[in-house]
Amino acid sequence: MSETNRQPLAPPKHAGESWLTGVAQALPLVFGYVPVGFAFGVLAQKAGLSTANTLLLSLIVYAGSSQLIAVGLFAAAAPAASIILTTFVVNLRHLLMSAALAPYFKHWRKPEQAAFAFELTDETFAIHSNRFAELDQSAAPPRGPTFALNLTAHVTWICATALGIVAGQLVTDVRPLALDYALPAMFIGLLMFQLKSRVHVVVALLTGMLAVALLLAGLEQWHVLAAAVIGATLGVGIEVWISKRSR
Repeated sequence: MSETNRQPLAPPKHAGESWLTGVAQALPLVFGYVPVGFAFGVLAQKAGLSTANTLLLSLIVYAGSSQLIAVGLFAAAAPAASIILTTFVVNLRHLLMSAALAPYFKHWRKPEQAAFAFELTDETFAIHSNRFAELDQSAAPPRGPTFALNLTAHVTWICATALGIVAGQLVTDVRPLALDYALPAMFIGLLMFQLKSRVHVVVALLTGMLAVALLLAGLEQWHVLAAAVIGATLGVGIEVWISKRSR
């Protein structure tokens, strides 16, 4: 097999180099996942979750916002059904992300698709979207760097959680450390790579403002999903309108 290092999606020279490409692409996520995963570990420990359950949440659930919400509900002694339902609703946005990437994986086997989908997060979705934009949908994404990116992010999240558990006895309050700012800051950075035209900028700003407005209106669990659907529909409408005008 041959590879040119100019394109990350080109066929790799060998498996090691292929995986290293994915690891390198995951580095921006590492810097964001460490403080947020650390904060989750601390909060889970303070809420009374056992070490095993905290690590299992990061291993199996692997969704920062849902895990933090679940910990808050657990600390408030909420019923298990409420925690499960809330986590499910918060993660419904993954349906949109999976649907957006699905056309690229029609040549992958079902177990490979399932393994990829299991480790898909908001942040990895943003990076994969940029990677796959260079790839024809008739060609399958390279498996090595794709799985390496996902695994690097997931392992980082688990290790950061473990560090938070260990430090939980030493840190009484994570708010002065501003760890809760790390995740929004990472999202803003990833968003910047998605803005390639004025239409993207307008849609991103309107969707963000709509999400805030829906949250203030009381749509606490659905505001992100609803804003994403409305924003995406608006973006498609604008693109179609511009396309018709240019004919």
